[in-house]
Amino acid sequence: MAVNVYIVYYSMYGHVERLAEEIKKGADSVEGVEAKLWQVPETLPEEVLGKMRAPAKSDVPMITPKELSEGDGFVFGFPTRFGMMAAQFKAFLDATGGLWQTQQLAGKPAGLFYSTSSQGGGQETTALTAITQLVHHGMLFVPIGYTFGAGMFEMGELKGGSPYGSGTYAGDGTRQPSKLELEQAFHQGKYIATITKKLKAQPAP
Repeated sequence: MAVNVYIVYYSMYGHVERLAEEIKKGADSVEGVEAKLWQVPETLPEEVLGKMRAPAKSDVPMITPKELSEGDGFVFGFPTRFGMMAAQFKAFLDATGGLWQTQQLAGKPAGLFYSTSSQGGGQETTALTAITQLVHHGMLFVPIGYTFGAGMFEMGELKGGSPYGSGTYAGDGTRQPSKLELEQAFHQGKYIATITKKLKAQPAP
């Protein structure tokens, strides 16, 4: 039976989505793992999105709370808003009360990834404040720590991400994830897929 890893994200300008694509590649590289991309629903009206010059959404399907429960492991991604996850992703999690009530996500591993506009924009606080959502569901937070190796200590170029998870800097919106940031995202996908596979192979307590 395949191990299902769901990469669930919200992306307004495409930076988080680009990381998500690379995380999927990493997860798919693990034998026996099937990774799937999902978006959470938009909450802003089209008029507002137009004024913000947000591009049209990709054709990645929108997830529902019921579908979320079918995953064995997760990587959740979002841009930051004042050092915390974007409201669109929080709104989706707010709709998972039924899963919380039945504890359908308890014991399942989850990682986090994110995008900020600047170095002081929340590369760590965005993930740190998101952990509360995992805790209330009884999920197992899986940070990447320093498993990415030398890439975690890179000082010669601007690089997003932290021990909490992979990340990127969007700047004014024109900057795209760098080669090193994408490599870190691939690593995160492979890392959490490997852990998810190990956990699923263990008998339930």
